[in-house]
Amino acid sequence: MSTLAPPRSGHSRPPRTDPERRPRRGTRRLARREAGFGFLMISPAVLFVAVFTLAPMVASVALSFFSWDVITPPRFVGLDNFERIVGDDAVVSSFGTTLLLAFGIVVVQLVVGLGLAVLVNQRRRPAAKTFFRTTFYLPLLASTAAVSIFMGYMFDMKFGVINYYLNAVGLPSVPWLTSTWGAIVTIILIAAWQQVGFTFVMFVAALTSLPTDVLEAAAIDGAGPVRTLFGVKIPLISPTILFAAVVAMINALQLFDQPFIMTKGGPGTATTTATIVMYQTGFQNLQFGYASAIATVLLVIILAITGLQFLAARKWAFYR
Repeated sequence: MSTLAPPRSGHSRPPRTDPERRPRRGTRRLARREAGFGFLMISPAVLFVAVFTLAPMVASVALSFFSWDVITPPRFVGLDNFERIVGDDAVVSSFGTTLLLAFGIVVVQLVVGLGLAVLVNQRRRPAAKTFFRTTFYLPLLASTAAVSIFMGYMFDMKFGVINYYLNAVGLPSVPWLTSTWGAIVTIILIAAWQQVGFTFVMFVAALTSLPTDVLEAAAIDGAGPVRTLFGVKIPLISPTILFAAVVAMINALQLFDQPFIMTKGGPGTATTTATIVMYQTGFQNLQFGYASAIATVLLVIILAITGLQFLAARKWAFYR
């Protein structure tokens, strides 16, 4: 009698093996573990944005439907604050000034940043690239208030260094900060100069990462530097240009420091932006509900312009 017969009990049946199913379960488990680790890593950033960005934004939108002077309790007024904005010429004018300054700053920032990036990218020595990257990025690290005070002295009508050198070569003094268009142009140039390092660094990185085979093919086809730039390089880095334009526009629409410190919003109301009106309405006149309504309208304008930028980018931004 043989003692090696297989047992008949079902408990001792060998487990069913599925070689294709085991790796799939392991892959899903690993994916869930990686996703959990990813959520854990980004949770501090998400918490920071929720507490310091989303919560104040929601509170400001909610406060725009109230009348509140800090001393008395808030009083619900519905859409009265928004109706008041429509009839307030000072606020409407500040939105126009904000759009004018923002478009000027973004155009100068993108054009100058792209031009500097193209010139620096042609340098073959890494040390030269590092030097120019550091030099052009330095203004972005400086305090905006300190830069505004310093530039205010530089562009002063009587004692400024700029007019001193203009007079030295026989040119008349320019009312940089005391005339309407002089103040607008000066604010645009200074704000763009301080932020140009951001777009410059992004464009240098995009140009450096361009595929060499495409550039070599353009050279073989006989394309010159200008044709290669506008026909090959700029279309290839168009997503980077779109991102830089969106970020620059959002920052420019919130312009406050330079016009507030250098011109106090003047001469007259030539450089009075929406953020300056918000500050004066809220912190000087204690009309926080009305100031929140102005902030809400500015938020809607920023969202609308950002949406238009993405819609327009469908025709000129190309993704590889």
